[in-house]
Amino acid sequence: MDDQTRIELEAAAFRRLRQHLMQDRLDVQNIDMMNLAGFCRNCLSRWYQEAANERGIDMSKDDARETFYGMTMADWKANYQTDANAGQKAAFDTAFKENVSDKG
Repeated sequence: MDDQTRIELEAAAFRRLRQHLMQDRLDVQNIDMMNLAGFCRNCLSRWYQEAANERGIDMSKDDARETFYGMTMADWKANYQTDANAGQKAAFDTAFKENVSDKG
């Protein structure tokens, strides 16, 4: 497989993942994704931002989130985010430390 085809396939897979998370499974909460998989929608938007910044494209965290989510974080939270319980919050603290804090 040539590099261009690989890049196109990777981009297609990313777009399908985004569609799955942003259209097909709006019920899945970021906190649950982070607790189970070690990443969430916010991580994906951060990776998008980092890739843009590495290429000299000035993109803020909020810009990246709005690009990934297709709306502002405030709108996403108002429409789709539910309150986390104490167990979810405790698990998140651990997951965040293990997957984000030491990598940023």
